[in-house]
This record gives sequence, C-alpha cells and structure tokens, in this order.
Amino acid sequence: MDKYNEDKYNKNKKKCSFRMLCYELRNINGNFMTHFFGIVFPNIMCLLVSTVIGKQVPDAVRSEVTVSVVICMALIMPMSIMFLGYGSLYSQEVEREIPQRMRLFGFSEKSLITAKIIIHLLFLTGAMLLYAVVQSLLLDIPKPALSSLLILLMSLYLIGVLFMVIVHSMANIFRRFSVTFGVSMSIYFLLMMLTGMMGISTDKLPMVWQRIARTLPMTYISNDFAEFWQGGSYNFMPYIQSCIFMTALTGILAMYAQYRGRRVRK
Repeated sequence: MDKYNEDKYNKNKKKCSFRMLCYELRNINGNFMTHFFGIVFPNIMCLLVSTVIGKQVPDAVRSEVTVSVVICMALIMPMSIMFLGYGSLYSQEVEREIPQRMRLFGFSEKSLITAKIIIHLLFLTGAMLLYAVVQSLLLDIPKPALSSLLILLMSLYLIGVLFMVIVHSMANIFRRFSVTFGVSMSIYFLLMMLTGMMGISTDKLPMVWQRIARTLPMTYISNDFAEFWQGGSYNFMPYIQSCIFMTALTGILAMYAQYRGRRVRK
C-alpha cells in the first residue's frame, strides 16, 4: 500500500462512537459472569465473612476487622469485571475472529479497545458504588479519611486496568476461549488465596508463597489498608514497588502478545 492510499485508509477509519459504546454495553450486560462475580459475589462474600469473623473478635477491634474485610472483598470487583468478565468476552471474540471482521468494516483496533475500556470502567464504577451503598447500609463501617478513600479507589482502578491488559494479552496469545478462560480462572482463585481473600491470612502461607504474594499490590491492599482507613501514616514503598513490578510484567506480556500477533498475521 503506497503512502497516499495508507493515509486515505487511516483517515476513513471509524473512531470510537456512541454506537460502539452501546454495542460494548450490550455485550457486557449479556455476560452472566461479569454480573455475578463482579456485583453479587463480592457483596455476599463481604456480608458473610464480616458477620462470621465479627462474632469471633472482641468489640474493641470489630470495627477495624470489618473495614479490613470490606477493603479485601472490594478487590474482587476489578479482578472479576476486568479480568474474568472481560477475558471471557474478548477471548470469544478473538476465537470467532470478530476483531478482524470489525477492522474490515473500517473500525480501528484503537477505537475498539477504547470503547471496551470505557464501558468496563463505567461498569466497574457502578459496581463499586453499589458495593459501597450496600455495605454502608448493612455494616457498621467507620467513615474513612478522604485521602485513604482516594488511595483505595485509585488502587482499584489501577489493578482493574492492569488485569484488563493482562487478560487481553492472554486472549491474543492463546486465541481460544477455553484456554484463556481456564488459565484466567486458575490465576483468579490463586491470587485470591495468596492475597488473603479466601480467608487464609498471607502470613500463614508457606514462605515461598508469601514471597510471591509480596510482589502483588492486592496483598498490601487487603492486609494493610485498613490501618490508615481513618488517617495516619503508612509506608507505601513496598506497595509502590509491587505496583511497578506488576505493571512491568503486564507490559512485557502485552509486548509479547503484540509480537506474536504480528507473526500470526504474517
């Protein structure tokens, strides 16, 4: 393709539009896994765990334990919506070669991914708002400091975006729904176990698993963020290092998926 035709082709590419957003919204609303694991599951788990554990601890620390459970179970939402939910949808599209067909109709890959990111972030925001309302009404949660709440929200969005890139790359590498779904589901429950979301404290795991867990930002969120929920100091350096490490791994995986995709197209 010469320079003139290439510029004309790029100019005629369809950009992210309201219709594309509506299309992605219909996709995500038709996905049972996104609704169950992203909305129903964290709310039920939070209520059950906080009720059971709350009866076993003294009144003096019950409030702190409740906050810890609420923060811990909030991590399920970005992991479920942006990892399991998006992975199941996108891997099916890749297997059916839908992205290639969309490109033939003039939709650029950038516009397709932009629409997916916007809708999934909006869905994640709605799920977090619903989670906050339900847990505030049913549990006695102390009012957080504004800085603590903002740090938690930014962390959840960051983790959600990273998981979305990870599973997007996995889908492009495996190119099959069954393999992508099986691997992502295994990673999902493994991470829940390592970071304390399955009821097993991280410090009670074998030393090898503890070292792996310390490289994950979810570990610090679920175990430490309750300490400064109402303000106070906290050493963020280990948490920041884990975020950098996870971002680097995500970037490496994304570059490998892009390289593999170019080889497949050739």
